[in-house]
Amino acid sequence: MASVRFVAIGDSFTEGVGDELPDGAVRGWADLVAAGWAQSRGESIEYANLAIRGKLVWPIVAQQLEPALALKPTHLSFNGGGNDMLRPRTSVAHIADAFSQVLRRCDEEGVRLILLSGANPSAQLPLSRVIQRRGDLMSAAVVERMGGRGDVVQALNWPDAALSDSSYWSEDRLHMNARGHHRVAARVLDALGERVPEGWWSLPELPASARLARGEYFREHLGPWFRRRLTGTSSGDGREPKFGGGYVEVVPR
Repeated sequence: MASVRFVAIGDSFTEGVGDELPDGAVRGWADLVAAGWAQSRGESIEYANLAIRGKLVWPIVAQQLEPALALKPTHLSFNGGGNDMLRPRTSVAHIADAFSQVLRRCDEEGVRLILLSGANPSAQLPLSRVIQRRGDLMSAAVVERMGGRGDVVQALNWPDAALSDSSYWSEDRLHMNARGHHRVAARVLDALGERVPEGWWSLPELPASARLARGEYFREHLGPWFRRRLTGTSSGDGREPKFGGGYVEVVPR
């Protein structure tokens, strides 16, 4: 059995949406962390990813946490609340309660928690000040729930001002592109005390032509997002996790 067994749970951020490969599959920071971790240690690790896009924070806990713990991981990463934060009636305390529950269960099972906050997309979104304020409150509440626990690996991306730059974000402005996911992966590996592959902190920028004009953005991304809110549907409806059937072996390269 590998000395590191890493399971990731969460929503689109952890699934890897925005970091699409040529075959249409998504990669994302968690896949990159698994690869970088194996490379840093020079040994294989086991990795599973149960995250599904569009999930609210408590459904993540209800549907993903216990199956993740059943895999007997050494490390479990958790992030959620980004989709809740965009719903103005959801309380910050309700979101933070989910983080407390995940920490409690990890303590009970002897699993080391890797805690992430999402990056801050507010500068490029409508209602940017509202999103910024709610994100600040949520980030502070989650950190407070951790109670200064030095054994919790904290990779907090919300305060990273560099990640707010549009060059780290995909066309929909809600999900990071490959450049953003590599920077998040670098932050996680650094928090773990592992070596970060060269260039991951700031890959070259994508050409400006890869970004949508305002009209295209509203038509192709914001409009469909509002329709899903009005119809009570989710981008993750009917989706299965990409690595949910158990561990895959990630070998050093």
